[in-house]
Amino acid sequence: MLFRWQERKKEDKAMKERITKKMTYLGVGAGLVLFTIFGLLPGLFLGGSAGLSIVGALFGTPVEQGVIARILITLSMLLGVMVSGAIFVTISSAAGWLVGNAIDILTGTRKSLETAESHKA
Repeated sequence: MLFRWQERKKEDKAMKERITKKMTYLGVGAGLVLFTIFGLLPGLFLGGSAGLSIVGALFGTPVEQGVIARILITLSMLLGVMVSGAIFVTISSAAGWLVGNAIDILTGTRKSLETAESHKA
């Protein structure tokens, strides 16, 4: 009897991990799609604006067409895109993980209620 209980517990744990993992991956995918739609251009724009501000503070307000200025602006644009992508993917994967855990809790509660009712009868 104890062996069957342990086996059922392992199956339930594996099922919970699978649903949670699938929902996390679904959240990551949704975050990447949302990032490409809503985050890529604003990340470039905000990073470029920050880069222009930095270059303007370092080399003077009318920014000249120097190589170092272009490199700094490009790096700040890449940093803006990376930060924007990290925010979108992190938030959406956390939301997917939370939804997966909520599903696991609800299905686990339902199973435990069914087993409790069957033991009463």
